[in-house]
Amino acid sequence: MAIHSAKGLMHHRVSQLIRHAFVTGERLLVTSPKALSEILVSQAYSFTKPGSVKKRLSYITGNGLLVSDGENHKAQRKSLMPAFSYRHIKDLYPIFWSKAKELSKCLKEEVTSKNASDSGVIVVQDWASQATLDVVGLGGMDHDLNSLKDPTNSLSLFYRRMRPKSSRVETLFALSVAIFSTNALAILSKLPLTQRKQVQTASDHVRDVCRRIIDDKREKMSRKPTTNDVDIVSVALRSTAFTNENLVDQMMTFIAAGNGTTSDALQWAVYTLCKHQDIQTRLREEVRARLPSMSNTNTIPSADDLDHLPYLHAFCNEVLRCYPSVPSTVREAMSDTTVAGYHIPKGTIFTIAPAVTNFDVDLWGPDAATFNPERWMQEGCANTGGVRNHYGFLTFLHGPRSCIGSTFARSELACLVAAIVGTFGLELEEPDKEVQETQGGISAGPADGVRARFTIIEGW
Repeated sequence: MAIHSAKGLMHHRVSQLIRHAFVTGERLLVTSPKALSEILVSQAYSFTKPGSVKKRLSYITGNGLLVSDGENHKAQRKSLMPAFSYRHIKDLYPIFWSKAKELSKCLKEEVTSKNASDSGVIVVQDWASQATLDVVGLGGMDHDLNSLKDPTNSLSLFYRRMRPKSSRVETLFALSVAIFSTNALAILSKLPLTQRKQVQTASDHVRDVCRRIIDDKREKMSRKPTTNDVDIVSVALRSTAFTNENLVDQMMTFIAAGNGTTSDALQWAVYTLCKHQDIQTRLREEVRARLPSMSNTNTIPSADDLDHLPYLHAFCNEVLRCYPSVPSTVREAMSDTTVAGYHIPKGTIFTIAPAVTNFDVDLWGPDAATFNPERWMQEGCANTGGVRNHYGFLTFLHGPRSCIGSTFARSELACLVAAIVGTFGLELEEPDKEVQETQGGISAGPADGVRARFTIIEGW
């Protein structure tokens, strides 16, 4: 359930928790830093995703990091952490930048192409999905999936073949049912014949690609052992903590989480730049003044170069605050316990909603509902936005089950945004049209994929 504010929920306040109605019964919306700290940090493994949620996610990820629990989760996260440390992420900036340049080039060609329709109008979702899939492939698996150059390749098509463009995440879900479910044939039999064939064909391709990447890495490491490769596959293989099938699960987790959520964030970034032309102009000026142009083939900005663009990072942080890709998640109490001093029976379901907490006026101040990058520009606020308690920013959650790829996602988003705003002027095709969120998927992107008019701005 995508939640933008507590308004509209059927609830009454119980101090630091809000009881609200849900389709399957009542849930407790967690609203206070104290309660959040207990559920997400101090008692994190006493509150897990409900079985039904884990089952659904496992169709996509198998028993990957996203759905594992307890000691299994601790071991998986410990083994994967080196791949997501800042020490490693800063070495991936050249990859982020190269794909950002490639995206810029592709968009230029799209705008100037004879086939470009609607006077330069582009559906951002298509390109965002392809770019982030490529970044995930190279940065996470040392494998270029070439989605930008060839959007018809198998790993791109499996996002496309099942449903309309507004339902990419649901496409992934439907495909992954066939890949990971032990009852795949039974589930497939309920789909129309054409969809069944598409799902089966796509699932075969995905499995083959995963196996090839693992086999190639294993062979390479056996011939020339090295500790220099820190992509997710190399780190996992060196740890010896994963079976081949579980490693496939981790790869699918990374593809699903790394592609869908960052793609959504990039779409919202373009949408916001269109809605706020003053912000767009200021950001373009900073990018052009501090970074090499997209046509510069000799200079690759370093992590330090990109990290020292304060307005770029303020803008990206505000996008992540105002448009969390996962608006809400749930946890279930595994035993009788207490939260914020209240007795909680076993089986109680909690809603943790970044789309509510990220707008809490008690934590963010009276302008909490306003898109304002300046909040991240104040002295001492570059990493906090001035929030009164760090639990007020829940986009990546907190604690041992927080998003392991948050640094990867932030860095990738900054590079992609810089490339787009530095190269193009952006306007919505229909400026007065209210953009709705997709519903029912893992993440929440713009339902229309953001239809924006891109105009090439020379001089960079």
